[in-house]
Amino acid sequence: MGSDCLFCRIVAGEIPATVVRETATTLAIRDITPKAPVHILVIPKEHYADVATLAQGDPGLAGEVLAAAAVVADDEGLLGDGFRLMFNTGRYGGQEVFHVHAHLLGGAPLGPMLARDLA
Repeated sequence: MGSDCLFCRIVAGEIPATVVRETATTLAIRDITPKAPVHILVIPKEHYADVATLAQGDPGLAGEVLAAAAVVADDEGLLGDGFRLMFNTGRYGGQEVFHVHAHLLGGAPLGPMLARDLA
């Protein structure tokens, strides 16, 4: 991906981040604007625009992202009380950075999935 992708630049070491876990294919970093006491982004090192593209293009890597998220959740002590793992996809899904990433959220009750009634 080009130099305009924030997460590609983090993977390349061009932009600093607080890394909590790294594998050969994934990187887990603390979100700089956390929405919960624990808010970690789990990303594949290879660029895919969103989770649908990742799942279609490399299902094995998609599984590695999920496995990394599970390990991080365990490391952060979230397994007992639970956590939320969320992929925002596309404009309507609230995606802001178009490099697939999972938001791992926990450490307190998270409330409803959506903040407002869409009906």
